[in-house]
Amino acid sequence: MDAIFKEGTEIVTIAAAAEKLPGKPVHIVAPGDKITVKGIPVEAVPAYNINKFRSPGVPFHPMEAGHVGFVITVDGVRVYHTGDTDSIPEMKDIRADIALVPVSGTYVMTVAEALEAVKLLKPGLAIPMHVGRGIGSMEDAERFRELSPVPAWVLPVE
Repeated sequence: MDAIFKEGTEIVTIAAAAEKLPGKPVHIVAPGDKITVKGIPVEAVPAYNINKFRSPGVPFHPMEAGHVGFVITVDGVRVYHTGDTDSIPEMKDIRADIALVPVSGTYVMTVAEALEAVKLLKPGLAIPMHVGRGIGSMEDAERFRELSPVPAWVLPVE
């Protein structure tokens, strides 16, 4: 945590996550909120599961929990971090130059679902995530890169 919480760090998150960060400067958002933090526009967009279930009928990330992804704009470039989500209908309304999409499948999109999301989003660049740390594999990331309808980069995992 010390690597994250430096002097001047400001966190943007949902209320449930903010509760776990007592004493830290936190901006609480919900889906649909737009704020500016240190001159950077931040949009909170919906993130939820439609077909990944903890138990029958109980999604890992239910819509009503208010989980979010983020679109941040830096120097005119819109970067969309989808958050923990499936490919959801709201993605058709998100404009992104760069999209970070999960491809691990268990709690979030599979490679095939991430490819569908990228077709909806039409970013200039797609980056697969949720790989290399026990859930999802670098092979998933490479398969996404190979099949992506837009340029895709696989970033190294440290």
